[in-house]
Amino acid sequence: MADDKETKHGGHKNGKKGGLSGSSFFTWFMVIALLGVWTSVAVVWFDLVDYEEVLAKAKDFRYNLSEVLQGKLGVYDADGDGDFDMDDAKVLLEEKSLTLCIRNAGLKESSSSEPAVPWEELEPRGAPREQAPSGAEPQDIEEDVKEQIQSLFHETLHTEHETEDSYQVEETDSSEPVADEERLHHVADDVTYQVFDEQVYEPLENERIEISDNAVEDSNIISEEVTAPPAEEQQEVPPETNRKADDPEQKEKVKKKKPKLLNKFDKTIKAELDAAEKLRKRGKIEEAVNAFEELVRKYPHSPRARYGKAQSEDDLAEKRRSNEVLRGAIETYQQVASLPDVPADLVKLSLKRRSERQQFLGHMRGSLMTLKRLVQLFPNDTSLKNDLGVGYLLIGDNDNAKKVYEEVLNVTPNDGFAKVHYGFILKAQNKIAESIPYLKEGIESGQPGTDDGRFYFHLGDAMQRVGDKEAYKWYELGHKRGHFASVWQRSLYNVKGLKAQPWWTTKETGYTELVKSLERNWKLIRDEGLAVMDTARGLFLPEDENLREKGDWSQFTLWQQGRKNENACKGAPKTCALLEKFPETTGCRRGQIKYSVMHPGTHVWPHTGPTNCRLRMHLGLVIPKEGCKIRCAGETKTWEEGKVLIFDDSFEHEVWQDASSFRLIFIVDVWHPELTPQQRHSLPAI
Repeated sequence: MADDKETKHGGHKNGKKGGLSGSSFFTWFMVIALLGVWTSVAVVWFDLVDYEEVLAKAKDFRYNLSEVLQGKLGVYDADGDGDFDMDDAKVLLEEKSLTLCIRNAGLKESSSSEPAVPWEELEPRGAPREQAPSGAEPQDIEEDVKEQIQSLFHETLHTEHETEDSYQVEETDSSEPVADEERLHHVADDVTYQVFDEQVYEPLENERIEISDNAVEDSNIISEEVTAPPAEEQQEVPPETNRKADDPEQKEKVKKKKPKLLNKFDKTIKAELDAAEKLRKRGKIEEAVNAFEELVRKYPHSPRARYGKAQSEDDLAEKRRSNEVLRGAIETYQQVASLPDVPADLVKLSLKRRSERQQFLGHMRGSLMTLKRLVQLFPNDTSLKNDLGVGYLLIGDNDNAKKVYEEVLNVTPNDGFAKVHYGFILKAQNKIAESIPYLKEGIESGQPGTDDGRFYFHLGDAMQRVGDKEAYKWYELGHKRGHFASVWQRSLYNVKGLKAQPWWTTKETGYTELVKSLERNWKLIRDEGLAVMDTARGLFLPEDENLREKGDWSQFTLWQQGRKNENACKGAPKTCALLEKFPETTGCRRGQIKYSVMHPGTHVWPHTGPTNCRLRMHLGLVIPKEGCKIRCAGETKTWEEGKVLIFDDSFEHEVWQDASSFRLIFIVDVWHPELTPQQRHSLPAI
């Protein structure tokens, strides 16, 4: 035995070889095995692997944390089987030699006392350093790598959960979406689905293509030259913001059975499908389109090939900012569902994506037809019925949306998504007290799609209207969860970092010349307004945003969303000519210029505007001596004839008219003075 030890030691140190007996073969085998073990230990102990680079590489794969929370790792499906598995890991890691690096990084990650680095803090880096040859790989290397990748993802989730109790407003490169003309003007039950001085209801999407300002005029055209939006622009909060990573219900979702995307025939051409899908996953979009088009030509009845073609066209549309290409993708998604022998999961994925992209283009009625088909094909899927309800809301059909959510709640009475939307509809129908329990219980459910600023806003607003003092508790909770800038300032479409205060002086705004011109010409503006007040001409229209508790309040609009109303300006030509000199107001696409007349006995509920990107000027024209006042946040003021008041209407404000005669003012919205010229140009209209 001593001789064996000496031989082993000498052979290892000096590299000499003696006679190759049977026992020598065994000895050398043990030496190599032990070297492999100690090398692995050294890699971990002496920090020979930079695991931060491995994590950075993972970030380069565009790993999306929210997709883990939703159990949607299928986005990394590189082999066409519908989810993220070992074969996909090989594609993402690019080289099999990287698997040992991932494994060792995972080991160090799990053994280190320091927390994992959150994905958001990682900066893009180059590929991890390639390791020296490690000898023979374990036979179960695929299972090893799979286990370590899952461990790495789990620890990242754990770190993210420790960092924040609830995720804050997501900031991305795209600003909020532009509503199409249909949504802007459709009126139902006295509340438009999108109104100018109340909160906006938009479809919840995690990804959108930036639309240029021309979309205000034609929502179906995406500019080929898109101006980069401001980095501070606030995006809607993702639906799952209030879900915890360790939520048992959420874990159940992650463990749900993976979708089946391949029929029997597609399994026979899986290698060809994988090759084309690999191009798409690596960002070689044009090559992927060509590859899938060739597969569709060869195998016209292959659902998976056609679905890959649709996905590639979808990616290409986003890359090129092209609606024409996107329309092609929408058609291809339809073709997938129309083929024979399509797996049910693939039908569902294709039609859901088709509906989402139709909504993106503003094709709300087309999207609704797609959602109806989905519900017909999968009548027991309540999530699809919830989507159908949103589809009805997007075309202003509150009645049918209400029926859908009633049907869902009859089957699943604890469905939080259905509850908040049902409550939203009840409030839109002015059934204030009835809406409160649905909104409250829906938010409290914590289910996906319920932690949304609009629902906190409408719940608080409903409580205020019935005199429930808990309203501000919900506003405070909405603020803590990142939906509102403060309890008072509850606008949802914001640019971060702008100065925020309820009342402003002329000097603070920098719009001195505009204010001087308004005050110098106030009698001219007043006289034209009084002339228009002739009710026979019907130019003053009643306020229709459900903001009045009682009374009579009408408005006459000259500019809206930066667009001049030519017909209206014929009634006040001198006033319009005066304003043309001031682009800070006529070009304010998030505001209006209008006359406002309020008659005695009117009370306007506390409310907030939709955005912090504007300030509002009130020029007094006909002001009774007493009985008229306006509160913004905690301070109340009165108007004076010929004088301008300036406030930020993203803060809560309230109006009383208890005089014995009418009150007439002129409202002029201006861009927030701290917005840059580029921001003023790129921000979508509201």
